[in-house]
Amino acid sequence: MTDHISIEGGRVQATTLSNGFRVVTEHMPHVKSAAIGVSATAGARDETLPEGGLSHMLEHMAFKGTSSRNAKQIVEEIENVGGDLNAYTDYEVTAYQARVLAEHVPMAIELIADILRDSTFDEGEIEKERQVILQEIGERNDMPSMAALETLQETCFPEQALGRPIIGTPEKVLSFDRAMISDYLARHYAPDRLVLAAAGYVDHDETVKAAERLFGDMAARPTPKREPGVYKSGAIRMVREVEQAHICVGFEAPDSRDFKAQFRAQAVAAVLGGGMSSRLFQEAREERGLCYSIYSYAEAFEDAGMMTIYAATSPEQAEEMIRLALDVFDRAADDITEEEASRARAQSKAGLVMGLESPMRRSESLSRQIALWGRPIPMEEIVEMVDQVDASAVRSAARALLDGPAPSTVYLGPEAGRLPDLPNRAA
Repeated sequence: MTDHISIEGGRVQATTLSNGFRVVTEHMPHVKSAAIGVSATAGARDETLPEGGLSHMLEHMAFKGTSSRNAKQIVEEIENVGGDLNAYTDYEVTAYQARVLAEHVPMAIELIADILRDSTFDEGEIEKERQVILQEIGERNDMPSMAALETLQETCFPEQALGRPIIGTPEKVLSFDRAMISDYLARHYAPDRLVLAAAGYVDHDETVKAAERLFGDMAARPTPKREPGVYKSGAIRMVREVEQAHICVGFEAPDSRDFKAQFRAQAVAAVLGGGMSSRLFQEAREERGLCYSIYSYAEAFEDAGMMTIYAATSPEQAEEMIRLALDVFDRAADDITEEEASRARAQSKAGLVMGLESPMRRSESLSRQIALWGRPIPMEEIVEMVDQVDASAVRSAARALLDGPAPSTVYLGPEAGRLPDLPNRAA
């Protein structure tokens, strides 16, 4: 072991094994269950162009059989003790998770280690899972809101892995084979890019022992560097025969390395479209009846970020909706009130406190903190940063977002809808 950190009176601990593999736990004495996950800091943005969607394919294939368990035995083993297995793929992380009663934590860790280290990637299973993913792509394409948001991501990060769909495209999925999956796993799943996080009724020392036994023999090795994320402005209009127009507006936002700036950007998003009391909801829906659904959120990546405004409206009102959203944003940068900033802080704190009550959310949060900052962040440090987000800080953050590169816009809907011509827009 090369490093050990203990915070929150020893309730949260982190240990780094000699090969770089990291373990972080939070003991929650009031629960009798646990959430366990191994996260790889490798996701869609780590793929080469021919590999678009391969991280997601690997996530699916991890449950399809190892040298010692077939696919049915994997799910039966966890469900026989009342637990469950899950996984997800994002742009910067792929996570493999389990929820079990406390006494079954060792088994859950061993099961996750088995699917990560000894999956066979049988060609027959690959072909079956390929068809499942193609169905998944079709399902997502039938959701115009999802298609619009994915297109905004591509518009803000064009010709970059950060702008490609996580799930991949049918053409790419059809090209994947065992060799590609195995090669991707070997290149990216090095021990120093893996984090074992456990929260609930868990013992840190026992978890470290399990990690040492199951992952300690992995050889440290270099991994490919990520292509930098570079935001660009753009506009895309897609005609589809759907009932509503789905519009998205994207702004360059802070990256995840600036923790304080993230909170300020999230506060801006909360004031604009974070709930029924938000400015966009009140003005666009309640006062003008322009839409049923409208919201905004800020998302941070390792070296890039974006804030998104989404709304669904009639095609004839799409231009008006976008202009209104930008006008509301511009006014907010000048006159966000302390009451609104206080509400945003309260929402953030409520999310933190609610997260403390969920072993899975705590496990995911700790894993992310270790991957991004190399240490678990004490709750009092996070709360202190949230408390610093006053009205002046939110106004400044809003103005910085507006003064950055021109926003990107996406329209998806019937022929009748249009995007407005905005000043200073990049082609």
